[in-house]
Amino acid sequence: MAKARKKASKKAQPRKAARKSNVRGAVKAKTRAKKRPKQKFHVSHHNEADFDQGLRTYAKYRDLGLSGATGGMVQAHVIRFIPPFKAEDVSTPHFHDVDLQMIYVLKGWYKTAFEGEGEHTFHAGACWLQPPKIKHTVLGYSDDCELLEIVLPAEFDTVMLGK
Repeated sequence: MAKARKKASKKAQPRKAARKSNVRGAVKAKTRAKKRPKQKFHVSHHNEADFDQGLRTYAKYRDLGLSGATGGMVQAHVIRFIPPFKAEDVSTPHFHDVDLQMIYVLKGWYKTAFEGEGEHTFHAGACWLQPPKIKHTVLGYSDDCELLEIVLPAEFDTVMLGK
């Protein structure tokens, strides 16, 4: 009978260790959550009137309201480019001082060049992550181009580098 107890206690030990690990993970998650701004439930429905002038003169932006809902942690917007593409208005090398920048092509195509990564053309359904401060230049876009852009933090600087 003593042998059976020893086996049972050996089997119970990994479970106790796993529980401790999960508890530590939960504590770490609570600690991380305290450092971030409180988030609110938010919904944004499509409305053509919501597109307005934003960062670039050659595009209109529809703010999706995530900055307010996340206490400034995240910005998300739809970018609708104004045709036709004019290199003299658009193609200025620049970078964004961000922690994260993700872009998803909703419609059309978009062409850009990234320092150290070369030229890329992205079509509807393509997604890319721009590392913080990567230098890039817009090289072209279709007349119907629309992008979804998600940026952390909501407030950031764009640094123009000149032509």
